[in-house]
Amino acid sequence: MHRCRRLLMIAAAMLVPAASTSAQLPLREALRLADEAAFPNRIASGNTAARRGEALVPLRGMLPALRLDAGYVRTADPLSVFGLALQQRGITAADFDPQRLNSPNAIGNYSAGIVVEQPLFNAHAWLGRRAASRAVDATAAQQSWTRISTHTDVIRAYYGAVLAAERVTTLEAATRAAHAHVAQAQSMVRNGLVTKSDALLAEVRAGEIDTQLAEARGGAESALRQLELVLGRDPAGTTLLPRSLPGRAAITDALATDTAARAAGSRADVEAALRGVDAARADALRARSTYLPSINGFARYDWNSSLHPYAGDRSWTVGVMASWNLFAGGSALGDVRATAGRESAARAGADAASAKAHLEVEKTKTSLAVALARLAIAERATVQSAEAHRIVSRQYEGGLATIAGLLDAQAADVRSSLALSEARYAAIVAGAERRQALGLDPAMIAVLDDSPANAASSGMATRE
Repeated sequence: MHRCRRLLMIAAAMLVPAASTSAQLPLREALRLADEAAFPNRIASGNTAARRGEALVPLRGMLPALRLDAGYVRTADPLSVFGLALQQRGITAADFDPQRLNSPNAIGNYSAGIVVEQPLFNAHAWLGRRAASRAVDATAAQQSWTRISTHTDVIRAYYGAVLAAERVTTLEAATRAAHAHVAQAQSMVRNGLVTKSDALLAEVRAGEIDTQLAEARGGAESALRQLELVLGRDPAGTTLLPRSLPGRAAITDALATDTAARAAGSRADVEAALRGVDAARADALRARSTYLPSINGFARYDWNSSLHPYAGDRSWTVGVMASWNLFAGGSALGDVRATAGRESAARAGADAASAKAHLEVEKTKTSLAVALARLAIAERATVQSAEAHRIVSRQYEGGLATIAGLLDAQAADVRSSLALSEARYAAIVAGAERRQALGLDPAMIAVLDDSPANAASSGMATRE
């Protein structure tokens, strides 16, 4: 009878995922959604766009500028009236009459002009452009690292939600088994084979498992909402996920290539720190370049008319202007010292990022090895505890074991099943963290979508 129940539960567990697979959210799709909508990715994308916009600002001191001017004045000021009449090409001999010069009639003038300005030498702008471009490179590298980190967070949250669902399934099976033990003990009490204390102890144990199940259901709902938040979606808790984690064989196959060594400098966060040093160095040069002169050329056409803008005879002006700012009240000195400090901080940050990367590479190597070893041990322990539970159950039925022994065997069976689930989850997360530490994209773990979860290996999830 026990074997029949187990086979029926295994068959049901295999049929339910097949019926609902089309409605489930696979990990690949979750990662894609995170790439588009996850809050850290959106923030990083916005920061990169802002940096790219800022990098265009120094072009003001490098590229030519074209400007149109237009205006109108009316005046009776003697000097202005004579000047405007001269600009309008309207001066006659009568205009030199002292009385007319001293008391002129008011005159109106439409002035208009086209101005072209071309920077010829502006070290401040060129070095500012270089610093801004390096800052864009650093921000883009940081965006790549944010994307990789978000993938790790998605994997952690995705399989965390699946783990929580599997824990519910395991405890539901454990609850059914516990209540079956209660019914068995009560039947044996009625037949005078055991004392009433056996039934009471079985009921206490069933109540404990019922409590664990209630907590697990709440935890599963919270884990699902957490996943939706990581994906940048409304945490409504309505996403459908697999009910069981992949089996050990699928996990170990997926993580088989995660032990390769790579240089720490290949990580996007280290690359971002190094580009940040380049940007800080270029910005320090920009600050010092303010002590250099700048040379700019210009050309303009002007029109002055009493009729309308851009009328009358035109005049032109061309020239070159050099400026040398020798002292600006100490602001240039402050800028030099501030950028030197930022350069020093950027160098320290790059050293820290490199050291952290080396540490994480070694740490995750150990963590992954431990997680895989723990998984193998947990799988063996689950088989052993299940067999021990079966033996003690038969012994209790024959009066050769106490209820305490039976309940202890069931508790060990439940613990080993939950531990196996935890070990599978820990191995997946350790594999994702290992790939991130190596500078690789953890998204390759999505190959687990192609490996159906081995329901029979999930311990109490398929046993009663």
